[in-house]
Amino acid sequence: MSSQDQEDRTEAPTEKRLRQAREKGNVPRSRELANVAVLGCAVLALKASAGHIGAASRDWMRAALHYDRALLDAPDLLLPHAAGLLGSLVAPMLPMLFAALIACAISPAIMGSLRFAGQSLQPDFSRLNPMSGLARMWGRESLAEVLRSLLRVALIGGIGGWMVYRAFKALLGMPQASLEQSVAGGVQMAMTTLLAMVGALGALALIDVPWQHFQYRARLKMTKQEIRDEHKEAEGNPEMKARVRQVAMQMSRRRMMEAVPTADVILVNPTHYAVALKYKADGGMRAPVVVAKGVDEMAMAIRELAGQHRIAVVEAPPLARSLYRQAQLDQEIPVKLYAAVAQVLSYVYQLRAWAPGRGPMPSLAPVDAGPEGAVDFDPHGAGESSP
Repeated sequence: MSSQDQEDRTEAPTEKRLRQAREKGNVPRSRELANVAVLGCAVLALKASAGHIGAASRDWMRAALHYDRALLDAPDLLLPHAAGLLGSLVAPMLPMLFAALIACAISPAIMGSLRFAGQSLQPDFSRLNPMSGLARMWGRESLAEVLRSLLRVALIGGIGGWMVYRAFKALLGMPQASLEQSVAGGVQMAMTTLLAMVGALGALALIDVPWQHFQYRARLKMTKQEIRDEHKEAEGNPEMKARVRQVAMQMSRRRMMEAVPTADVILVNPTHYAVALKYKADGGMRAPVVVAKGVDEMAMAIRELAGQHRIAVVEAPPLARSLYRQAQLDQEIPVKLYAAVAQVLSYVYQLRAWAPGRGPMPSLAPVDAGPEGAVDFDPHGAGESSP
């Protein structure tokens, strides 16, 4: 990754980016925390089983130094005898070894990286690139690793030297003490030294763990373009979504225009709103259904199509606006508009039945778009209230 690319990566990694990194085995790791966990658990296990290990070591030493003349006369028994001695030496150390093995899971658990990543087992030939290897060798992370190694050596060496300096007089007096006292003193000194080393490495791990988390998130930082691309992938391309909405709107308009010729009346306002209603009393309809509605250009198109198919167009501005806002497409009109719509349909039916020379031409009385109370829809009764 070039320095320019790194400078462009100013955005914090998203949850998806972090999840993909974990799936590939790219997780935060702290070598210092792993060292502390393994060494600390091993030292604690050694301290807890020191008495048993000491007694087993003493018995082993006696068995190893015991002179058995039968082994000289039977060379074939030397190998089984050596294997038995080795087994008796390893057996007391097993609790400490198991504790160290289990401690290997402590560091990943604390760092949040205790997981199986199958993709990390796949070969990555990009790691064989010598240029990438040189970049890693002379990069900022390599320099930080060198500094940590130097600090680790300085801590361990300093603590070891300090412990030897403190115990110098005891070391000089060991040759005059008994074997048991010398062994006990040496073991005590070694345990104290190991515990001090664990404490020093623990202090180093307290610094390294936050640093590794910071470095991990810094490596996964994203550019603004990557954030936008991920958002598009998750939410869908905005251009594509707009195109889908446009196609859906066109299909809806086409269906409405195809339904306009089946309407019984078009209510207008007079030019900005248009609502097409259909009612078939013998078709099982309880109330009129809105088959098309629109404003401005769509309203004009509905009016033109209604004129082509000789559909009655009635100017009722308040009712047209109320139907447009409250009624849903392909659904029955609201109950509170029954009376007003029944009045309009009654006028339309009278107009269809009228012919010149058969009396005065029917006229539409002013329509109230907001009657209160439920009514039974009855266009022939002009919306009279139900008993």
